[in-house]
Amino acid sequence: MSFRDLHHQGVPFVLPNAWDVPSALAYLADGFTAIGTTSFGVAVSAGHPDGGRAARDANLALAAALAPLPCDVSVDIEDGYSDDPEAVADYVAQLPIAGINIEDSTDGQLIDPALAAAKVGAIKRRNPDVFINARVDTYWLGQEADTATTIGRALRYVEAGADGIFVPSANDRAALAELTFNIPRPLNTLPVPGLTVTDLGELGVARISTGSAPYRAGSYAAAQAARAVRDGQPLPPTTPYGELQERLIDYEKLMKTR
Repeated sequence: MSFRDLHHQGVPFVLPNAWDVPSALAYLADGFTAIGTTSFGVAVSAGHPDGGRAARDANLALAAALAPLPCDVSVDIEDGYSDDPEAVADYVAQLPIAGINIEDSTDGQLIDPALAAAKVGAIKRRNPDVFINARVDTYWLGQEADTATTIGRALRYVEAGADGIFVPSANDRAALAELTFNIPRPLNTLPVPGLTVTDLGELGVARISTGSAPYRAGSYAAAQAARAVRDGQPLPPTTPYGELQERLIDYEKLMKTR
C-alpha cells in the first residue's frame, strides 16, 4: 500500500513522528509502515527552540538517514524555510521522501494564504509525486480559529495542489465534522483529548499524527529514570540495551548496502 493509499482506507492511520534514527527504528519495531518527523524534536535535539527555521539542515540529514528504512517517510518542513515558493520547492526536491508537512505560519503568525498556496503549488509542480500535507495553523495558534476561515484557507491549498490538510488543535467534534465535510482532501489531526482513533474516524479524519508527544514523553522518561536512581525508586520500563544495539547494528549494515 502506498503512502497516498494510507489516507484512503476509510479509517484513520496513525503516523508516529521521529526525531532521529533510533526513534524511527523503535516505530518500525512496533510495526508502523509509515513514519513522519517532528520539527520540534529535530530542532530541540540540536538545542534550538521550535520554529525559527532552525531545523532546515538537520531535516535534510535526517531524511537521508531515514530513506533506507523499509517504510514511507514524511518530513515536517515547518514553513519551508523560505518566503520564496521556488526555493521551498527546490528544498523539497532534495528530500528522498514520500510526503511533507508545510505550515501556513511563520514565527508564530499566520501568513497570507496566497503565499502559502504559492508554496504548495511550487512544490507540486517541482515534486508531483510528493504527498503534500498542508497545515492550517488557525486553531494551533489561536488566530482566526473558526471553521469558516480554516476551510477557506484549506480550500486555497487544495486548489494549489495539496493532497491532504492538517488542522492541529481542532479538538471540537462539531468543528471536525464540519472540516471533514467541507474539505475535499484527507484530514489530518493530532490526537484529540477524549476521542479515540475510532471516534475520529467516524468524524471523517483520515490521519492522526503523534506530533511532538513521543519526543516530549521521552524527555520526561529520561528525567524520571534519573530521579528513580537518585531517590532509590524502581527504574521505569525501558527498551533493553541489547535490543537497541541490535537495531543499530542492522541499520548500519543496511546503510552499507546503499
